[in-house]
Amino acid sequence: MFNKIRNWRVRRIVARHPIAESLWRDALQRCAPARRLGASDQAALRVLATLFLESKSLEPTKGLQLDDADLVLLATHACVPILKLGMNWYDGWRSIIVYPDAFIPRRPKIDAAGVVHQSDTLLAGEAWGRGPVILSWANVLDAGKKPGRNVIIHEMAHKLDMLNGDANGFPPLHRRMDRRVWSQVFSSTWDRLKEEQRNGAELPIDPYALESPAEFFAVASEQFFETPATLQEHLPDVYQQLEQFYRQHPF
Repeated sequence: MFNKIRNWRVRRIVARHPIAESLWRDALQRCAPARRLGASDQAALRVLATLFLESKSLEPTKGLQLDDADLVLLATHACVPILKLGMNWYDGWRSIIVYPDAFIPRRPKIDAAGVVHQSDTLLAGEAWGRGPVILSWANVLDAGKKPGRNVIIHEMAHKLDMLNGDANGFPPLHRRMDRRVWSQVFSSTWDRLKEEQRNGAELPIDPYALESPAEFFAVASEQFFETPATLQEHLPDVYQQLEQFYRQHPF
């Protein structure tokens, strides 16, 4: 009965708030991970994007104006990671705040000595536990221009990571996935890449991935969807774990 009610609600939302064909075609042209999908997966992604637009509050700030095409594009990028997982993986939060460009978070940080500091670091995106996702629209538009980069997918990966607590690179795994294998693959790859970084080697992934296990998962997720063949070639074990988690083979 629950599934019937849920499916009825989905059909009702899609029927009442359809994404116009022209807007959808525009989003596919501008979102490479979506463009690579087969027709049936694109149709499923379109439904998820519709539900995303109806369930989330997209809030431009600082005078930024987003038109319908922009909103559909944002939703399309955001729903790529949950194509095979479902909209319920984004439950528990509502707002997406969009700045025109990179931003500085206005919140104090306390160091180990108990001293309060104000951050002066420019960010392209940020995800809060059960709070909002914050994005730089300039960086959203840069998705795919630099190999493997996609700030929306990055922040959505953090949201998935936080489903079972703090972001730590260990999202809730599916029943048939082995937690020990996940931990071994990510930790051993992390250690190897850190050693290569110390030796001055060129890394096969954005060095920002080595800031923390949470960033490693988020950056690897970006590459999984944006440049999957590269990730599979250079970090095959990580690719295999992400393939199992996202339940997708993105090329």
